Amino acid sequence: MNLVVSEEAHQWFVKELHLEKQDCVRFFGKYGGKTSVHTGFSVGLEVSVPEQTIAKAEIEEQVYYIDEADDWFFSGYDLLVSYDTEKKEPAYQFKQTTEV
Repeated sequence: MNLVVSEEAHQWFVKELHLEKQDCVRFFGKYGGKTSVHTGFSVGLEVSVPEQTIAKAEIEEQVYYIDEADDWFFSGYDLLVSYDTEKKEPAYQFKQTTEV
């Protein structure tokens, strides 16, 4: 499992979440909504302290991560976080992983 955050998405997170140096953003599965691979669940996020990280991306001095407790939601997929210029918000794409 890999986590990739685009520079444009990173800038959105810094601005909208008022991220400080060394803040960490956790992605997790939450009830409600829909993704391209999950019905009834969507991607949630929070500024949090990592516990048991299974995937992470570091940009400048911020860390984006997925915790082991959320493996049920992300297992078998890479998460690609980009920025949707029309909606002016992050976009989440799941790509099936090639890991065995």
